[in-house]
Amino acid sequence: MVGRRTEAGGAAMALDWEELEQWMEKQQLPKGFDVFRQSEWIENYVRNMMNKAIPAASTAFQTSNANVAETKRFVVVTYPLGEAADLSELRLTAKEDRLRLSGLPGGESETIRLPKLVLPRSCQAEYDGAVLKVKLRKRPPSKRSHIATIQGP
Repeated sequence: MVGRRTEAGGAAMALDWEELEQWMEKQQLPKGFDVFRQSEWIENYVRNMMNKAIPAASTAFQTSNANVAETKRFVVVTYPLGEAADLSELRLTAKEDRLRLSGLPGGESETIRLPKLVLPRSCQAEYDGAVLKVKLRKRPPSKRSHIATIQGP
């Protein structure tokens, strides 16, 4: 019968869960469901697994020219343009999750994915004669909430 659990079925489920927890310990994963509360840990774990499984694909999604670094409050992107860069042709567009550089030498453009969501209007860009440095403030976590109305009979 569906929805009914027998003693044997309950014991099998408990055994499966114990095996899962043992496997998680071997993988150095946090016990229980605490792992699902750590979104950054999950993101890094999945990224590492994808890099191991498909190294060629992981490099295809990364830009070779940009260097992306994080501080506590900022995402900092450095991009080597060289001394011959024409700033009048260069265009920088900031979005919450990426930067887009267009007007690069040869009419090229490049999209740089950011590791965290940022506030696009906080974008500050400087060119020192060889390297473009872009600094963006990370988007703070939302504290907004909404009380939903429950409808029913």
